[in-house]
Amino acid sequence: METKKQKIGNWFKTSITAKMLVVGFIFLVLLIPLNFVHELIKEREVRQAEVIQEINEKWGKEVILYGPIIKIPYKIYIEEKTFDEKTKSFLKTYEEIIRYGYFFPKALNINTDVDTKQLERGIYESVVFTSNLNFEGSFGNFDFSSQEIPDNDILWQKATILFKTSNLKGIRNEVKVKLNQKDYTLKPIFDEAYMSTLESDFLTAFVDQKRHDPAFSMRIKINGSQGLRFIPIGQETSVKMKSDWHSPSFSGNFLPNDDTKTISKNGFEAQWQILETNRQFGQQFFNQLPDLNSYSFGADLIIPADDYQKTDRTSKYGFMIIGLTLLVFLLIQIISKIDIHPFQYMMIGLALVMFYTLLISISEHQNFLRAYLIAGTAVVGLITIYSKTILKQSKFPLLIFGSLTILYSFIFVIIQLENYALLVGSIGLFIILAIVMFTSKKIDWANTD
Repeated sequence: METKKQKIGNWFKTSITAKMLVVGFIFLVLLIPLNFVHELIKEREVRQAEVIQEINEKWGKEVILYGPIIKIPYKIYIEEKTFDEKTKSFLKTYEEIIRYGYFFPKALNINTDVDTKQLERGIYESVVFTSNLNFEGSFGNFDFSSQEIPDNDILWQKATILFKTSNLKGIRNEVKVKLNQKDYTLKPIFDEAYMSTLESDFLTAFVDQKRHDPAFSMRIKINGSQGLRFIPIGQETSVKMKSDWHSPSFSGNFLPNDDTKTISKNGFEAQWQILETNRQFGQQFFNQLPDLNSYSFGADLIIPADDYQKTDRTSKYGFMIIGLTLLVFLLIQIISKIDIHPFQYMMIGLALVMFYTLLISISEHQNFLRAYLIAGTAVVGLITIYSKTILKQSKFPLLIFGSLTILYSFIFVIIQLENYALLVGSIGLFIILAIVMFTSKKIDWANTD
């Protein structure tokens, strides 16, 4: 029995194949704690999203604005027939029903300044904003001819102004619309739709239907988060947006004009010019307003690649760092004939896994660069000192130190890149493969049994 155990032990010590199998098995085992670390990062990221959502709910959510709109009621009559037993004939009656026509502006000009700030709760932070908006424009003719409504059935004296928003709670001033030099205060009304509605009292000065192109203006101050969007209801809609936020994402159905868009570290400016022909709806609706949210456009205020996203991207390269590090130790063991116990391989691998727990915990309290430097220095230093105790010679620990420093620096560069991450990563892996291939030439593969 002892002879058999000695043969197995000698086979592990002398056989390159055995060493490779053992190191490969250890690598697969280390993927288990690496996966746990990855799940931990996801859990912390979800927690961050929950806290940010809670902050945004209290300050004000994403803002979508939509208006002003003139709402004019009109009467229609539905014919009903009832059978009269006495006359043995049908009697016609007419039921009066009130419906509404909705008319959009002919010209709509919006000018907005978006001031941002970052709110913190514990270790988490969210970007919120306060926007001051000026609306100006005019309405065109209020044409009911498509519905064949007699003039006497149009209730001009009961016309109102509507304004819709996705964030009623964020409004910070009394909303008034000046129409034909008269102010109308908008009040919230019950609305089960996604967009909350503000509506004015009756436009008593609006009785004269012959008034064409009534001009309007209004001011709104509103809190929000995530983004600010508009729906282009004007026959010609013009929007100018200026903000101190440095990382906008222009989204929605329309992009700003290229010649007016500027982005710098101090903020951004953008302008949109949208015509009726650019969208798929008209200037008036009857009976009810459709959901036009899919036509919204504007800017999202994003935090580019926060620390959890960077840590998550870093952890995805964990298998590569662990695999290459174990490979370096294996090549040193094979070339130098120095014995490295499987337990020592396991300790080295666990130290590499610890890098990610250090990174995520430190990055919650420091910026990502500082956290990466601290975690990387700690792990590289620990493995270098540990390798000196097991490899005895100075040149091999220095090789380990240089290899790990290059690896971690390479990963840091990759996660900072966006457009060129795949290209740089592919070139880096190709160079690493070339180095391993030429290094393996020094191995006597005749002794692989």
